[in-house]
Amino acid sequence: MVQEILLRDDYSIPDADTLITEDDTPVDNFASAKQQRLLVSSLYTSVQHRTFLAEANVGIYHTEGEPAIVPDVFLSLDVQVPENWWAKQNRVYLVWRFGKPPEVVIEIVSNKVGDELGEKLRIYQQMRVSYYIIYDPTRQLGEQPLRIYELRGSRYFETTETWLEQVGLGLTIWEGEFEGKHDIWVRWCYQDGTVIPTGDERAQEAESRATQAESRAIQAESRATQAEQRAQILAEQLRALGINPEDIG
Repeated sequence: MVQEILLRDDYSIPDADTLITEDDTPVDNFASAKQQRLLVSSLYTSVQHRTFLAEANVGIYHTEGEPAIVPDVFLSLDVQVPENWWAKQNRVYLVWRFGKPPEVVIEIVSNKVGDELGEKLRIYQQMRVSYYIIYDPTRQLGEQPLRIYELRGSRYFETTETWLEQVGLGLTIWEGEFEGKHDIWVRWCYQDGTVIPTGDERAQEAESRATQAESRAIQAESRATQAEQRAQILAEQLRALGINPEDIG
């Protein structure tokens, strides 16, 4: 069921017209942009059995009077973008309108000034985001490329568990090609560790299955032709011996 927007008479709703919903600040680098697309697009192409909202570089307003925080990627379950998404109040993720924070936020580290282990962690903890993920491909913050924080009670605890039980998805480090670039990526996965495929991967898999099916059909046709040829040769040999093949059997 889609999460209903919570609007209580006794709850002070900030005026969306006063919020900065976009400032046109570009993404910081090519690698981060591609990684964000991989995380978001694979969900929309392969997770079609549930309602969710996943986006990159979209602001989340969480507390009245506080500026938005803009995670590299977020995932919020059982919600969807309002029909009129050009309306000012619908352009960004307003926690008080969606009724809850996202379940997952992911930050991709490209330098040491993002304060992913400090202020951002504090804000996401205060927002009560279930899982805070830090992907650090160039080891800016230490030797761990992937850090996962799970909210337990009111605090985050770092965990080595890569299966996010509350959202039914996992994360894994994967080496391969995406959009023509071979690299090491963080990807969503199923519980057995199999990566959730992108649209291109699904298309390639379907093409491969079609090619294999065509190959099997050709092989079957070839076997049938060979069998028919063998039968004809045998019939000719029997006739040469004065035996009518039709009288046999």
